[in-house]
Amino acid sequence: MTETSLSYAERRDWLRLSRSENVGPQTFQALLDTYGDASQALEALPALSAKGGLRRTISIYAQDRAESDIERAEALDARFVAICETDYPPLLRQVDGAPPVICVKGDVSVLQPPAIAIVGARNASALGRKLTRRLAGELCDAGFCVVSGMARGIDTAAHQGSVEHATVAVLAGGIDNIYPPENEELYHTIARQGLLVSEHVVGTKPQAQHFPRRNRLVSGMSLGVLVVEAAMRSGSLITSRLALEQNREVFAVPGSPLDPRAEGTNSLIKKGATLVRTVDDILDVLSPIIGNESEQAGARLADTPPSEPDGAQTPVSHSERGHLLQLVGTAAIDIDDVIRESGMDASAVMTALLELELAGTIERLPQQKVIRTAD
Repeated sequence: MTETSLSYAERRDWLRLSRSENVGPQTFQALLDTYGDASQALEALPALSAKGGLRRTISIYAQDRAESDIERAEALDARFVAICETDYPPLLRQVDGAPPVICVKGDVSVLQPPAIAIVGARNASALGRKLTRRLAGELCDAGFCVVSGMARGIDTAAHQGSVEHATVAVLAGGIDNIYPPENEELYHTIARQGLLVSEHVVGTKPQAQHFPRRNRLVSGMSLGVLVVEAAMRSGSLITSRLALEQNREVFAVPGSPLDPRAEGTNSLIKKGATLVRTVDDILDVLSPIIGNESEQAGARLADTPPSEPDGAQTPVSHSERGHLLQLVGTAAIDIDDVIRESGMDASAVMTALLELELAGTIERLPQQKVIRTAD
């Protein structure tokens, strides 16, 4: 994918397509690959979803809503950035399933240095918060940007320790949502000196399903994730798991076996996470890969030609579509396996899967997998 700059109409249509029914990040990219631009893809949605078996008209995000979203963001000095544009976080762009469009407020240049995420317990100890602020500041002194989720506890301390240098807060709600409310001053400071990021439109309130997505962005923007205090069942451990799936490094601060807030971090260390006592433990791991990572990211963008639309789709019969649906079960399966087992032409399989996705019958997952979502 080469970097480009979208026009107003293109940005509006990207926002519309990304927020239309059954269009996840992978489906969004498949539609762009097939039709060349978001406008053409939007026109194709009704026919594609009908072929996939949807018995009503698919819900397409309205043009006036998208225009209002853009205006409301601009009124807050925020803006929408597409994955093909220069200001999109470079490491996040590499993540399978990265959001096609994000909303940003603040200084995007803070993401120019290599980034590391710091996450941890909301009910953090005073010592954990103090250590987090110190590590965040020392990481910035070493040339890093600190990314976190602006939650209570460790997240807040991470931003406090890095906001004077380079910090990014990924929000679970819209770019206007200040949560927790006691972080209002921190929110405005980050907006002035750092960067706020959300994959939602203005006015979105955080919901339970938004937090794992937020965590995926936190780890996706970063070379590694440092966990400071985390219970065994916590969002911080979800973030560390996502980091591993994204081929990121995982670091953890050890703690007392008697403190439940140390159970998660101690478990991560037992499973192979790098034990962190000082910032040097992090630098020893990340410093050798910083140059290679940025060079590889630039090479991938520079050497990859713009996607050419596939043009007309390969016709698929009702029986062929039904045969594919039988092959896709309630456990995730590789698309390559579906193609191989179907005995059908690959282009026909991809056409049918796209139609079934838009009908809501199957869901495309990261790492080129699909899963059945309905009978």
